Amino acid sequence: MSQFVINMLFVGASFALYIGIAIWARAGSTKEFYVAGGGVHPVTNGMATAADWMSAASFISMAGLIAAGGYANSTFLMGWTGGYVLLAMLLAPYLRKFGKFTVPDFIGDRFYSRGARLTAVICLVIISVTYVIGQMAGAGVAFSRFLEVSNSTGIWIAAAVVFAYAVFGGMKGITYTQVAQYVVLIIAYTIPAIFISLQLTGNPVPPLGLFGDHAESGLPLLQKLDAVVRDLGFAAYTADVDNKLNMVLFTMSLMIGTAGLPHVIIRFFTVPRVADARWSAGWTLIFIALLYLTAPAVASMARLNLMTTIYPEGTSAPALSYEERPEWVKTWETTGLIKWEDKNGDGRIQMYNDAAPAFTATAQERGWNGNELTVNNDILVLANPEIANLPGWVVGLIAAGAIAAALSTAAGLLLAISSAISHDLIKTLINPKISEKNEMLAARISMACAILLATYLGLNPPGFAAQVVALAFGIAAASLFPVLMMGIFSKRMNDKGAICGMVAGLAITLVYIFTYLGWFFIPGTNMLANTPDNWFMGISPASFGSVGALINFAVAYAVSMVTAEPPQEIQDLVESVRTPKGAGAALSH
Repeated sequence: MSQFVINMLFVGASFALYIGIAIWARAGSTKEFYVAGGGVHPVTNGMATAADWMSAASFISMAGLIAAGGYANSTFLMGWTGGYVLLAMLLAPYLRKFGKFTVPDFIGDRFYSRGARLTAVICLVIISVTYVIGQMAGAGVAFSRFLEVSNSTGIWIAAAVVFAYAVFGGMKGITYTQVAQYVVLIIAYTIPAIFISLQLTGNPVPPLGLFGDHAESGLPLLQKLDAVVRDLGFAAYTADVDNKLNMVLFTMSLMIGTAGLPHVIIRFFTVPRVADARWSAGWTLIFIALLYLTAPAVASMARLNLMTTIYPEGTSAPALSYEERPEWVKTWETTGLIKWEDKNGDGRIQMYNDAAPAFTATAQERGWNGNELTVNNDILVLANPEIANLPGWVVGLIAAGAIAAALSTAAGLLLAISSAISHDLIKTLINPKISEKNEMLAARISMACAILLATYLGLNPPGFAAQVVALAFGIAAASLFPVLMMGIFSKRMNDKGAICGMVAGLAITLVYIFTYLGWFFIPGTNMLANTPDNWFMGISPASFGSVGALINFAVAYAVSMVTAEPPQEIQDLVESVRTPKGAGAALSH
């Protein structure tokens, strides 16, 4: 049986499962569409939230970026996990206690303002559309390889599948679909990792294998990897970062952006009680940890496997002949995500850091005229089983897992967009008398439009999947997070402060991002090249969300201080939400 047939069987079976679940759990009311009827079990919701959380960026791109950048890119791990803890423990239970369907719902009621609600809707749509671009890009990578189609065709197939189960099933269909997707993606991620860890270190537990010894050389695995990459002009895999300010700001941007993500927050409204929301958060953390503890091992082992494939006799020996390249290189070449250019005409694949001045003399001695192999970071996890010569069924499994990761998050984001437009914009602000049937229709039409827009932008993404997602987190950090925090923990914060803060944070962050990545991410419209020497104080566009958040806090606080206090009933509402039930009795003696 060919690899293509195996891939089709795994992917086809998973699609049939997702669409079958969507039909079984299709939404019949707006409450089922938005929050799955509010009756989801905490463990089920925890698993669905984990699937929502672990997007194409986590499954496909994160390990690829860590593999390419080493310790420097561990910021993705630190930021995302830290952010989830911040969201789950600090924000989610309080938001759930307010009992609102959506983030704009909370902001509109807490700040007693139609303007605040509208501003929140705009922020939410911009965040979610940016985020879903990354998912579509990741899905395109997975489909293009495993279904042997072009990247653009892969993105359109992904759009059609998401449309099929998200538009009809709503949150109820998405929740149970995501449980299935979590099972698929975690098995797909961990099984190849176990195989590869056994191959390279003899240890079946990847996180332990990472700190074990390399079976062939006897050296510690990370020491072996450091030696290989340094010999080819790259920075050591475990090397420290030069720009610590950017690293701190980037980690902070991912953390607080995580806590402001609307599609994850909405998950805590699908359980019956506030206590269930807390349990759900704990279960989610366990389910997330299974992948996030494995990712660094997958990254380092993928990088070592790739380098030893290109230099089978060691880095000082001649590189692999192009004619002798393994089958997996040929298959990925057809997708355009691996490219080879014979710059010195020797028919061999030289892969090294041609941008390192210190390595130029060594490269000239060896007769190299520049790096000849370009590998897209997003393919490393997907190609890992093939690089390690694992069985065909493992390759098929990771195909289904990668697609599940991208589709699960895309569906959650699209639901956040549709609920913001149909519930918060149309029903609350434009036409309060709209019937439930027409509200459902509006939700589905807005979701379909969002899919088309995200697909179009996903065809020309402004970066790798994880980089695009990082931009979305930065926008969330600068716009929604400060308002959510101050809305819960400050009785003095009023409507004018919230609106001015959101507008200021969003505007300055978007202008900064567009300056380097093009206006509305359109290629060629950027005013400055996206290079460290052009960045303001060395702060990258993906890290600027932290600065935007500080500006949001400062503006919101300043405006609130010089304008009228919120009404007394709003202050009483904030106090009641912050105070645990029965605390008054406990404090009175």
